[in-house]
Amino acid sequence: MKILDADGHELPPGESGEVFMWLDVWPNFTYENDPEKRRSVERDGLVSCGDIGYLDDEGFLYLNDRRSDMVISGGVNIYPAEIEACLMSLPGVRDCAVFGIPDDEFGEAIAAYVEPLDGHPLNAEDVRGHVRARLASYKTPRIVELTRDLPREDSGKIFKRRLREPYWRGRERAI
Repeated sequence: MKILDADGHELPPGESGEVFMWLDVWPNFTYENDPEKRRSVERDGLVSCGDIGYLDDEGFLYLNDRRSDMVISGGVNIYPAEIEACLMSLPGVRDCAVFGIPDDEFGEAIAAYVEPLDGHPLNAEDVRGHVRARLASYKTPRIVELTRDLPREDSGKIFKRRLREPYWRGRERAI
């Protein structure tokens, strides 16, 4: 396993990049009718499943998030999973989804959709204040939407793509 930067250079322990593994870890696979997509996930005999993470000095792997979920704002990589974990520690939050939305100045900004527990009144400033007090200010969501029902896949996983799509309609994401 190796952690590589965007140019394919191996990163030292503690630095986050894309996680790549040797091909013999997985059987040789293809994407149906899309050989270019298969080539895009391979570098020098290593394959990525799209995770961002880092190795510690002992070689243990720590995952930050999925590459497709990473937000790049003002040249800074922001991992929504970190913000989601912070929001889950806010009393009254049942579940949440954090993702990037277009921003003309910084490239992307943070949006958070929060599903409150029944009987727990929350507002957008509660959410922003909780994040601001615990994480760097640039990780504070610009948009906060409170919703009773986050869209879910059949597996129960939040369907972030459905939340993200309206913001990006007609625009192209860098990731």
